[in-house]
Amino acid sequence: MELEKFADEFGPEMIVEVSNPKVGLKAVLVLDNTSRGPGKGGIRMTPTVDVQEVFRLARTMTWKNALANLPFGGAKSGIIADVKNISIEKKKQLIQAFAHALKPLSPSKYIAAPDVNTAEEEMRWYVEANGSFKSATGKPANMCVKPGEKCGIPHEYGSTGFGVAIAAVVAAKHIGLNLKGASVAIEGYGNVGTFVASHLAKTGANIVGISDSKGCIYNPDGLKLDKLADVKEKTGSVINYKDGKILGNKDLFELPVDILIPAALPDVINKDNVNKIKAKIFVEAANIPTTPEMEEILHKRGILVVPDFVANAGGVISSYSEYRGYNPKRMFQEVERRIKKNVKLVLDRAKKENLKPRDVAMKIAMERVKKAMQK
Repeated sequence: MELEKFADEFGPEMIVEVSNPKVGLKAVLVLDNTSRGPGKGGIRMTPTVDVQEVFRLARTMTWKNALANLPFGGAKSGIIADVKNISIEKKKQLIQAFAHALKPLSPSKYIAAPDVNTAEEEMRWYVEANGSFKSATGKPANMCVKPGEKCGIPHEYGSTGFGVAIAAVVAAKHIGLNLKGASVAIEGYGNVGTFVASHLAKTGANIVGISDSKGCIYNPDGLKLDKLADVKEKTGSVINYKDGKILGNKDLFELPVDILIPAALPDVINKDNVNKIKAKIFVEAANIPTTPEMEEILHKRGILVVPDFVANAGGVISSYSEYRGYNPKRMFQEVERRIKKNVKLVLDRAKKENLKPRDVAMKIAMERVKKAMQK
């Protein structure tokens, strides 16, 4: 990466390339901006991860943590590895070699978390090798400082999906949409989409469309989520749910619904389908499901967009709760409080200033980071 093309007044503060020939470790850590606190960001393990990718992700974490008003800065790390072609033992070796190498910086400057191809068990390995309980969040629930006290809060509890559902509730209220009976379509039925669906269903919303990698199932009268979850678990895909129409993955985005929630892949809304969206509200559960240019088109069409780093901050709020030693119940309370407050702040200010929600969210995040940098 040519640093001069990416460096600006906010960062990055430090790029650390880590190697350990003995175990074949090649990794990178980017500390983007730590003015608000230690850099917070996950570890991803892919064969293609590089400095540029990690920097962009670290910068996103700078804004996400600032907007959630958490005492964290932005950071991210990546380990170059093809997890499909290495053993569990090898994966553990790589994680622990990385954690050991980062001892001078973690947790004082960097706090790890799960990301692509890492989860709660990898965070256990990281903490064991690092030696500090606070060096990573997203740890297993049975990993505690003392039995039953200050334990891990794995992301599998569904904090991100819960936060997205809260964001949708706030957005609906903002435009005067009654959620009871409101139709919802969700792209992706993984750890985020499943929780979004279940939490929104509890508000009275009608989940009419859900997709996975095999396709989309649609029923305008609503899907029975318990039955759908059972079908997904037993057959591997939502398209085997009998009471509905099978559509292609991309067809989900054009359904006649009130709320559309992309919760899986990037760049799903593009020039080919941006003008075919019929939803009133577009809540970005996935990271970068579209571009700012497409958001501008949606905005001009009168569709309310809740940007990704506003809507999907539940995961990092969960990380903060774990870092503070909260229990899961208090964690969910914290996610609800902060998501409600920040989504309302962004949408109200966007309406008042006649700006896109993303532009307002970025302004707020930048203001908070700049204020911290001046101290």
